[in-house]
Amino acid sequence: MLLEDGGATATHLSERLGLTPAAVRRHLDALLAEGAVESREKPGRGPRGRGRPAKEFVLTDAGRQTFPHMYDDLAAEVLRFLARLHGQDAVATFAAERVRVLEERCRSAMADAGDDPLARAEALAGALSAEGYAASASALAGGGQLCQHHCPVAQVAAEFPQLCEAETAVISRLLGSHVQRLATIAHGDGVCTTHIPVRKAV
Repeated sequence: MLLEDGGATATHLSERLGLTPAAVRRHLDALLAEGAVESREKPGRGPRGRGRPAKEFVLTDAGRQTFPHMYDDLAAEVLRFLARLHGQDAVATFAAERVRVLEERCRSAMADAGDDPLARAEALAGALSAEGYAASASALAGGGQLCQHHCPVAQVAAEFPQLCEAETAVISRLLGSHVQRLATIAHGDGVCTTHIPVRKAV
């Protein structure tokens, strides 16, 4: 109803839903706590009467994100058009440019991580998590492992692997080490897993 109406008071919602005002308030309090809605003073017409102004509840950007979107379909269409017009190399160029800003932000967040690839992997995991990748890093007998439990572009990357390839190249540059992608969400795996080999002593 908030999506359709653009905002409503608790009283209006109570009347439309056939619920008590107290019940509606409990739902609204939960949505407020989740950051899905926010309250504001209801715009009035004419001079305001006595008493407190009515509060209107509206969806936040986070609340709108819970509804279906066509962003992935649109992104895939754009990349198909780019590939038809200029070839797959153009898609690869776009993918590299797309992750350039991500690389800069992660590099800044890793500034104090030192030179050890595994220490840098932990710092990179934190930086990627801040970007919404839900990443973690762990040390293994044969090296290290960087896991990304979420991929913002998984659906599009399933058709255009250039997106994953550009991201892998960024991970390699940030860690200062050759890395190997073992699994990706885009290919149907549960987690994007990147192997970081042990740096051999010279």
